[in-house]
Amino acid sequence: MLSVLECMNCHHQYPVDQVIYTCSTCGGLLDLKHDMDWLRKTVTRELFDSRLGTLDFPYNSGVWRYKEMIYPDVDPALIVSRPEGNTNLYPSPRLSKWVGVEKLYLKHEGENPTGSFKDRGMTGGLTQAQVLGMKKVACASTGNTSASLAAYAAWSGIQGIVLFQNKQIALGKLSQAVAYGATCIRIAADFDRNLELVREISEKLGIYVLNSVNPFRLEGQKSIMIETIQQLRWQVPDWIVVPGGNLGNSSAFGKGLREMYEIGLIDRLPSLAIIQAEGANPLYRAYQNGFTDYQPMEADTIATAIKIGNPVNYPKAVRALQWTEGVVEQVTDQQIMDAKALIDAQGIGCEPASACSLAGVKKLVENGVIKPHETVVGILTGHVLKDPDATIAYHEGLLDDIESAFPNRVFAAKPTVESLAEVINDANLTPA
Repeated sequence: MLSVLECMNCHHQYPVDQVIYTCSTCGGLLDLKHDMDWLRKTVTRELFDSRLGTLDFPYNSGVWRYKEMIYPDVDPALIVSRPEGNTNLYPSPRLSKWVGVEKLYLKHEGENPTGSFKDRGMTGGLTQAQVLGMKKVACASTGNTSASLAAYAAWSGIQGIVLFQNKQIALGKLSQAVAYGATCIRIAADFDRNLELVREISEKLGIYVLNSVNPFRLEGQKSIMIETIQQLRWQVPDWIVVPGGNLGNSSAFGKGLREMYEIGLIDRLPSLAIIQAEGANPLYRAYQNGFTDYQPMEADTIATAIKIGNPVNYPKAVRALQWTEGVVEQVTDQQIMDAKALIDAQGIGCEPASACSLAGVKKLVENGVIKPHETVVGILTGHVLKDPDATIAYHEGLLDDIESAFPNRVFAAKPTVESLAEVINDANLTPA
């Protein structure tokens, strides 16, 4: 076998056909560890470039284009793909000027089939469920994971089960899980407790867990980094900036970048910047004390996708920061929503959590961490329609404790040309 499951702490190994999420010896998180010597002999830039634009399954996927680095042993007949990935990398000169860097790109993972980066992980997770012969899959979710799990489970004919908290769920995300036919269960608990419940019921009920504690999820998500650097013609940016919630992306990015470096696809590592919301910032707090004291918290932020107070991938995120000499920053809900308004105004659009990337870049530039001449890639994790209520409330000035710095209010007009002309030609009119 070209891959095994390996504990990141004690390095105990398990076969890939075992249903396991954490080390049975020490409780550590597991990595899908590949044969690096084989990868060095097999993987080249030319191999991956030759698959660009193909219509052939599975390489038409922006995840499985890199199959050798994702899950080399898997039978292609078991791969569950929509396909996903192949998301755009947008240069953004106007936003570059706003944050204060010469070159800024936005990698928009909201262009995935269900509107978030979670599809990249879910293709890996559902594929492994097929390998294991599982009939039920489940997750706890703040929204995006549930939409992705529901869609991919439906596509593969497996029952999808979603545990939601009973408040502050974006309807755009809940509606997706319902529409795709998942068994949706509201629970009077936050995300962290729901994740505990998913793990508790999984063994008793024969359910396969598809939260980011699942290492096959993270393998799919690391393709974001491979694809980004391929889109940059294999030139490494100085910074990768990503929102931090349950820290699956951060962890996957660190692993993917390190593997790319070790097998010679890139000649250096970019620095990773993880941006958390001020009301959901356990990693940031730990970073401030050198990771000597990690404390879970009760999370509260308008960016519901990252409203997580006890991220399961905390140890892997710390490892990723150490590998890349990275940093952690926090931004307020005000900064998040202002950054979102500016991203939206470019015609790109994103959900609130995504805007942490742009807000974080601006703050890191202001603090002298990111230099103006450096090349920065910010990750947008979700589509603008994931949370339309937050968007409208911001522009209408209806959000508590958040001012609309960049409002685009809705106007009212009479059904006459004269009334319409008055609105269109007079930018000083008061909105309806």
